[in-house]
Amino acid sequence: MSHIQFPYRGENTRRQHSSSGNSDFVTEASHNSIEREQAARKPDPTGIEAGTGRETDGIGNRGEGVGTTAHPAILEALAGRRPARTPVWFMRQAGRSLPEYRALREGSGAPMLEACLDPELAAEATLQPVRRHGVDAAVFFSDIMVPLRLAGVGVRIEEGVGPVLDAPVRSTGEVAELVTHRFGDAPGTEGVGAIEEAVRRVVVELGSPQTPGVREGLSERARAGLEHSAGAALWTPVLAFGGAPFTLAAYLVEGRPSRDHLAARTLMRADPEAWDRLMTWCARLTGEFIATQVRAGAAAAQLFDSWAGSLSPRAYRERVAPYSALALETARGALCPLTGRAAPLIHFGTGTARLLGHMRQAGADAVGIDERIELGEAIETLAQADPQAGPCPVQGNLDPALLAAPWPLVAEEVDAVLAAGRAAPGHVVNLGHGVPPATDADVLTRIVARVHGSADWEAVALAGWDAVAETRAGAAAGTTADTGACAGPGSDEEARAAAGGRSVSRQDRQDPGRHAPRGPGGRPLARTSRRPERGDR
Repeated sequence: MSHIQFPYRGENTRRQHSSSGNSDFVTEASHNSIEREQAARKPDPTGIEAGTGRETDGIGNRGEGVGTTAHPAILEALAGRRPARTPVWFMRQAGRSLPEYRALREGSGAPMLEACLDPELAAEATLQPVRRHGVDAAVFFSDIMVPLRLAGVGVRIEEGVGPVLDAPVRSTGEVAELVTHRFGDAPGTEGVGAIEEAVRRVVVELGSPQTPGVREGLSERARAGLEHSAGAALWTPVLAFGGAPFTLAAYLVEGRPSRDHLAARTLMRADPEAWDRLMTWCARLTGEFIATQVRAGAAAAQLFDSWAGSLSPRAYRERVAPYSALALETARGALCPLTGRAAPLIHFGTGTARLLGHMRQAGADAVGIDERIELGEAIETLAQADPQAGPCPVQGNLDPALLAAPWPLVAEEVDAVLAAGRAAPGHVVNLGHGVPPATDADVLTRIVARVHGSADWEAVALAGWDAVAETRAGAAAGTTADTGACAGPGSDEEARAAAGGRSVSRQDRQDPGRHAPRGPGGRPLARTSRRPERGDR
């Protein structure tokens, strides 16, 4: 039986595997000895030695004239520092709230899992919210079921249901059969190579510490979004993504979404040996999935636990947290070629207010906070979990329900979250969960502008986003995007909103270019209003 010691912070994982089926789970190349040695160091993706202001070579060695003095805000925050602007991104920011995303998916006709394994489509979906919103990171477009598909496990996503497994895994024998599957075993697809190619495509447009992004064929408005996202660092990080072991295991045992995860919890209690083998396999699978994205260019990553909130603190501490630690450890074994370092890791779960201390002890660099706990309380809880280390960086925790509320209420809550986040050494603003599909995309853009304290970006961003133009521009740049949404003339109220809430004078209406928002280099941007699509509210 595997023996896993906990807590993990500052310790090496000690494991004795009885299962030969897990011993050669990943390829030899993924366990390069140099990677392991370098990844064992505390990630400092900014290349600035903490507390000194002195630049390093990206792997912790001080030197002269290496890199720039500006670094992506999100990497600064995850390293426990306060960047010039607080970073923000949104879970599910690449999704149905964007008309251009809906057009992309409709144009491709591909089911979700197939879309995730189409490098061109996945890259385009990843990039869309960065162009539109100017967020500080592009989260890789994927699904927590993708690593199962890449291991040859039969799984599909049914409309209105969610992930459905061909054969649930509920017995010792079924677990023993499952763990013979290896990451990358899936036949008949590009598989792992498709993930790597998609990440590399994204990096080309977002840039790197050494190379600015390539943005030919994009509209001026899209380029403005990318430039705002990059900021002084001149590049935008990609965030790798993977589902936590318990979430994967719960789907494998239940066979589909579940309210109580009763079958999974039963296996956890009734057959600890089978549960250990299952969770070890899931941990290595998702850890290697994240590591694959990192090796292709992702500079940070998030481990997402959808279902951990259904567990008691004891069950989580004893039967789940050690495997999340293994997944994080596996992911940290990869080096990002852009930074030369292991990617900083965010550990996020829903309904996990009682589990935050255990989640921190699992070894992530930052912990995501959902909307069910006050951010200040969460920061205190995390600090108490490791008094010697003190407070840790956090991510969160705007309530997604507020996105449909009047803007003054949204703005008030954004300010409250920013204020609470100052108690942490680093804070990444995000939602407490994902973006609801019916969210008006302009609300997300206004949140980004408010978090960044940039009225200029709000004016530029809300001058008008023509989804037709953007999908056409994306197609011209070599994507698979198709045309979709419509744009047309707007009212004075729409013009007022586009101007960032300013009243529109008669002189302004007679000379609309008088206060026209400016794009890169001070060039005026054309003012086009956006008529919401059906289902876009």
